[in-house]
Amino acid sequence: MNENLPEFSWDKMPLYMHVRKNTAFTKKEIKYLAKHPLVTFEKTTGSQAYGASEAGTIEAAMAVKKISPTTKILYYKNVVINWGSYKEDELFLKKHPEALLVNDAGKKALMPNGRTGFFDLSQEYVRSYWLDHVTKVTSNPVIDGLFMDANIKVLVPGFFNSRVGVEKQKVIESGYLTMMEQLNSRLGKDNLLIANILRVRPEFEDVGREYLKFFSGSYIEGFEHENFGMTYEEYLAKGIEAVQKTAREGKVIAMSLGIGEALDGAQVGMDDVRESLDSSENLNERIDYLLAIFLVCAEKYSYVYPHDGYNSKASGVWLKTFPQYEKKLGAPRGAAKKEGYVYTRAFEHVDVWLDIKNKKAKLQWK
Repeated sequence: MNENLPEFSWDKMPLYMHVRKNTAFTKKEIKYLAKHPLVTFEKTTGSQAYGASEAGTIEAAMAVKKISPTTKILYYKNVVINWGSYKEDELFLKKHPEALLVNDAGKKALMPNGRTGFFDLSQEYVRSYWLDHVTKVTSNPVIDGLFMDANIKVLVPGFFNSRVGVEKQKVIESGYLTMMEQLNSRLGKDNLLIANILRVRPEFEDVGREYLKFFSGSYIEGFEHENFGMTYEEYLAKGIEAVQKTAREGKVIAMSLGIGEALDGAQVGMDDVRESLDSSENLNERIDYLLAIFLVCAEKYSYVYPHDGYNSKASGVWLKTFPQYEKKLGAPRGAAKKEGYVYTRAFEHVDVWLDIKNKKAKLQWK
């Protein structure tokens, strides 16, 4: 059992924080971050202020740990995308430009933005670099583990098939699985390893749960998307079931749920970008709905972050403490019950009613 798990309490809503800011966080922001038991500092964090994401993340982590030594902090590292702002990546690619993925014609494979490339995970020395890099950063005492993104891009064949062909996709996937096995052996005992891995996809045998053997738990995004010929409620119900099973197994769940509507093209941008929200808007109905989704899934080591995007400079709500966060929650009286698309679950201080077909919820606080 990993001994580096975050603190957990049912006293109030267990919250997760996932954020990026390329300049330094203010004292007020650090104080706010320190209230959370689990924090991921996204790509670009502190890169403008401290010269690179590695240094920026460590500076932010040090500041949070001074206030809250128990807060668990995750370093963001994409498993395959060559996002900018990482100094070590830049130095590595200067020596090894061939480490970037190219197609049969010798052209660089790119993200939909037409600029950002990928590390070629079929090459052993590329995987060794990635492993050495994350080992170095997580060895810093203020970093408690790793947040890994784009796992699904590697594991769902269509993404790389269309860029480099079927055979190359297979060896990239094989390289990734080898890398994750080595990562778990190297860091799994003492570090939280959280992957963006649970997702309702027809290509997955078990909603991504088949890959959880490598990780301490899963981050959740795209939870409400209507997809793959399913209705909204069919898709969401499958996701809820997967998270419930995983949470009951003691895995960490970091659930990210969007308050505003996702912007067109958000999935190809820097993060899950949402329509701008005015912090004065009455968002209670939407927050209740999102928290109800979380509460019918939650077990010990489950955390939630309702958000309007991860860039703190663009967010209208990231420093906002909603009233629901401050109310007494209490432990669950049992598992959620499901009838059709209606879920109910009782906690010590609140009864949860959730209707995902009609997108309605009630949190009845006692």
